[in-house]
Amino acid sequence: MSSLTTSAFDLPDNLAAKSDPALVADDDRHFAAVADSLEHSVAELTERLDAERMAPGGSGEEAMNRDLEIHRLTARLRTLRRFGLDLCLGRFVRPDDPEPTYIGRLGLTDPSGRRLLLDWRSPAAEPFFGATHANPMGLLSRRRYRWTGGRITDYWDEVFTADGLTEHAAALDDQSAFIASLGGSRSPRMRDVLGTIQSDQDAIIRAGSGGALVVDGGPGTGKTVVALHRAAYLLYTDPRLGRHRGGVLVVGPHQPYLDYVSDVLPSLGEDGVQTCTVRDLLPEGRTAPLETDPDVARLKSSAGMVHAIETAVRMYEEPPTEPMTVETHWSEVRLSAHDWAEAFAVAPPGTSHNDARELVWAELLTILIDKHGDEDVSPDLLGASLMQNRELLTTFNRAWPLLDAADVVGDLWSVPAYLRMCAPWLSAAEVRLLQRTDPQSWTTSDLPLLDAARQRLGDPAASRHRRRRAAARAAEREEMDRVVEHLIASDDSEMGVMSMLRGEDLQQALVNEAAAPSTDPDRLAGPFAHVIVDEAQELTDAEWQMLLLRCPSHSFTVVGDRAQARHGFTESWRARLERIGLDRARIAGLTINYRTPAEVMAAAEPVIRAALPDANVPTSIRSTGVPVHHGSVAELDSILDTWLAAHSEGIACVIGDPGFAARPRVRSLSPELVKGLEFDLVVLVDPDTFGAGIEGAVDRYVAMTRATQRLVVLTS
Repeated sequence: MSSLTTSAFDLPDNLAAKSDPALVADDDRHFAAVADSLEHSVAELTERLDAERMAPGGSGEEAMNRDLEIHRLTARLRTLRRFGLDLCLGRFVRPDDPEPTYIGRLGLTDPSGRRLLLDWRSPAAEPFFGATHANPMGLLSRRRYRWTGGRITDYWDEVFTADGLTEHAAALDDQSAFIASLGGSRSPRMRDVLGTIQSDQDAIIRAGSGGALVVDGGPGTGKTVVALHRAAYLLYTDPRLGRHRGGVLVVGPHQPYLDYVSDVLPSLGEDGVQTCTVRDLLPEGRTAPLETDPDVARLKSSAGMVHAIETAVRMYEEPPTEPMTVETHWSEVRLSAHDWAEAFAVAPPGTSHNDARELVWAELLTILIDKHGDEDVSPDLLGASLMQNRELLTTFNRAWPLLDAADVVGDLWSVPAYLRMCAPWLSAAEVRLLQRTDPQSWTTSDLPLLDAARQRLGDPAASRHRRRRAAARAAEREEMDRVVEHLIASDDSEMGVMSMLRGEDLQQALVNEAAAPSTDPDRLAGPFAHVIVDEAQELTDAEWQMLLLRCPSHSFTVVGDRAQARHGFTESWRARLERIGLDRARIAGLTINYRTPAEVMAAAEPVIRAALPDANVPTSIRSTGVPVHHGSVAELDSILDTWLAAHSEGIACVIGDPGFAARPRVRSLSPELVKGLEFDLVVLVDPDTFGAGIEGAVDRYVAMTRATQRLVVLTS
């Protein structure tokens, strides 16, 4: 990267008036300083990153801190190299400071410490996004840039005082930067909109992270934009949410959504945020089909059914009530019901079943060794003898067995008596309905129960892994002992230097802990410090339990629209969240539709109001002048061909025709898979076949409101 030698402005001929040096010369001088600082920063970061990578790795907290620093440096360097000058979003001017304040994706200073770019997430940058003519927040003017290929191809000035109109007249526009940007073509990835965040959106982005914040808004209000920028903002401002404290999880409705938004957070300098769908939280989710029986799906969707897993597991944690005599190689020891109960109570609350099993077994051995009372027998020998007692092992394994989540949940669907004990509120008919021939033939409705069982039980292979790891360490130490004894025996030096190898610290250092078997961590298991849920209106109470398990602090951003719930949403957000366990919800509403043209919303609004008269339908602020076209399915190919020929950029989507094969710049999706997406042209095929009732109305409404420019409705 080199210093700026030409103007950063590359305005088209029709915007020649905006090229007046009186308007842009100050910016060019500032961008020259930014270019110099970027060059210096990239070189410095590269040097620091190389030094960190070459430094000793260390261990424990030292190693973790080194990895975090490498990650931080890498992310910042990647962002600087990716954007260059277009790190700058815009600037504002205050009456008490003649020098403009420039806002950037990242903060940037020159070598002398002068602030060149203010990070958009800092409190001082808030007026850039939040100022309005009703509340200018102390600003005289604001300028937003449009960058194309690293050059400014347009910019817009807004003035908040009457005396500023003259000097900015050439840069004023009938449309704001945000409205103008909405007319741009869509692409397979969500566009960069950071520079045009609106005041209503910014207020929600900057809200505190405590408790649950509900972002409620209809189509086109920018809910997804708010959710993703809020993730970056919270990571920057709230030290409790840093990666080493748990980080942030973003949960989306489906894989096309995750693909669509995949570039947003990296463009904000945050590439450590985990993103997933609810399905992704469990390996079984990749192949689990939807539950075809609506009654079965309804029964399994309750939080109560998820909580029944606790009862199911506790049945396998009952201490024996009958005393027993335990034989050792030296004598007999009496084990009473009280002894069993004492051992079973040793595990701290919250310990998983399979992890607690090892603690209980160790406590049981301790009790037996203490009761043996023979000082001539070492505890190690006595413990080894007890571990060979088949009757003791059989009794313990029956009272506290090693459990697998699939077996526990599968038993609910194959052993009616077990299900009745765990979920006594179910009727006999409901118990029969939930039984199935293949109990482990999982559907999506089983995922929350499997997840609860897995979280409650822990990994059954973990204890085996720990034993293998301990055995590997013991074997290595034994081999090391033999090597040390051989070296000492062979040492003929006068000072017996090799005898130092008997030192405990040195022997510990000789053992290679990294060589012991290890397991890969589950990056989606949590706990997370904050969870953002988009299209949250679709989650069942049972699915909410999966997310609550991963966020003990209950710090959530809940994004959705009750009118877009395919299975209905008659209660309030507060009532829904209180029922599932979030009782401190705040509600923030978005009511302005920035995306969908008024012509499209005029056609879509009656569709949803026919099923949901109180639907929160937002007000569109854009009009394209293009009416909704109604025609025959036979027109599909010609409509697409004509649109593609007339538009060299942009994305179209055919919704509702499974037989239509996607082609370049034309996607083919079902109504269920378009939530959270947007397209320049939307073609609905036979929307009346989407279904009846609320589900059909919601699918039609959602599909229609994906259009940013033109909507076509075709029928057979």
